[in-house]
Amino acid sequence: MNVNQSIDDQERARELWELGVQHLMQGDLQCAVDCFNESLAVYPTAEGYTYRGWAISFQGRFEEAMEDCKRAINVDPEFGNPYNDIGVYLMKLGHLDDAVPWLQTAKTAQRYEPKHFPFLNLGHIYMAKGDQMQALDEYVRALDLDPENPIALEAIASMDLKIN
Repeated sequence: MNVNQSIDDQERARELWELGVQHLMQGDLQCAVDCFNESLAVYPTAEGYTYRGWAISFQGRFEEAMEDCKRAINVDPEFGNPYNDIGVYLMKLGHLDDAVPWLQTAKTAQRYEPKHFPFLNLGHIYMAKGDQMQALDEYVRALDLDPENPIALEAIASMDLKIN
């Protein structure tokens, strides 16, 4: 394959991925998955695998979604979204302790937006486990990155913190 073909493939894969994202945002999950499949067939990317996983997660297929996230990590270990997504899927499956290392890794990923998500998710885990101080720390760190974040603000406001 020559360099021009590779660039053309990357551009075509990006177009298909963008179309998949549009379908996903419109709630057309199957069309989104089809577009992501086509994109990945043309040129595999971390974004393609991550977003396909996200789309199938809306169908409750969390194990498959996590496999796609692991494929994304293999393509680009610095892309943080799949780490956060695995953490979220594990949370949804009730595996809170297993989710923590994935979310911790997402926090330090070089290429990740929105950076505050893993902090919010860790805050939710620590609240569920009854560790309000650790949860507070995560929510405050989320606010450092996104000062107006309503989820973090509401979570902190709802805490029953006792100061001696």
